[in-house]
Amino acid sequence: QVQLVESGGGLVQAGGSLRLSCAASGRTFSSYTMDWFRQAPGKEREFVAAISWSRGNTYYADSVKGRFTISRDNVKNTMYLQMNSLKPEDTSVYYCAAGPDGMDVTWAGGMHYWGKGTLVTVSS
Repeated sequence: QVQLVESGGGLVQAGGSLRLSCAASGRTFSSYTMDWFRQAPGKEREFVAAISWSRGNTYYADSVKGRFTISRDNVKNTMYLQMNSLKPEDTSVYYCAAGPDGMDVTWAGGMHYWGKGTLVTVSS
């Protein structure tokens, strides 16, 4: 059974940092791209960042470029999202997802697997 489990969310002041983790299990993800999406109350789920599990290619939404860094540890089967210079508008539930290589990494509908999410709250 495939599982994606997020952790690391919490409350932080504006300008602060958090690191999210996504532990993956249940299959090999060598032909998958791993994503972070987020969803704020009353808003649609939006793409944040993605990384190719095998090649390490990274992709970012313009809103987080230069502030967030996505990475993965193939040995630990874990993906990370280092979030710096956080803003109140970054407040959301952050979801880990996995979709096959070659799909549009920004399209939530293309993801095969999802975690349950972790809440990030940035206070002003």
